[in-house]
Amino acid sequence: MAEAKDALSPVAVQAPVTAARPVRADLEDRLPKPYLARALAAPDVYHPEGTRDHQHYQMSVLQQHVAFFDLDDNGIIYPWETYAGSRALGFNVIVSLFLAIVINFAMSYATLPGWIPNPLLPIYVHNIHKAKHGSDTGTYDTEGRIANKFWWIILYALARDEEGYLPREAMRRCFDGSLFEYIAKQREVYDKVE
Repeated sequence: MAEAKDALSPVAVQAPVTAARPVRADLEDRLPKPYLARALAAPDVYHPEGTRDHQHYQMSVLQQHVAFFDLDDNGIIYPWETYAGSRALGFNVIVSLFLAIVINFAMSYATLPGWIPNPLLPIYVHNIHKAKHGSDTGTYDTEGRIANKFWWIILYALARDEEGYLPREAMRRCFDGSLFEYIAKQREVYDKVE
């Protein structure tokens, strides 16, 4: 019986870090099924339902991230939409042009519904999972959640506040697909102030 209780202990004596960083005991009171991986939302104790007013449209988080660039909501992202989305995120003209060409060139063929290449380089949001590849270093896991140091650095560069900190809200939104909308809205507010 003692062994069964030990198996439920959140502290391992031989790993002092487990005592230094205890698991919150109130998670189940504040968040329904905190152990359950969510495909559509990123809840936390402050936002148990995920991002308020964010429409996930039953898309994976990876699809939601990509759908930010789908300006006409037709499920297809063309290079000019990638360019406009990059500009909305705060990239300059040259970087936005570069990103539009590289991203659409790299992902278009993999996401096409057929085998014939399209010279307009469209990216199909519904098929974005097909653009995952071995050298993407696990940027997104099998559930479409972000999981890579390089992308955390990009997240910091895009979403840090004026004091140089990465807001909790930006990190949470990174996991539920509403990050790009958040950054674009923050930039609109910032541009209006200037």
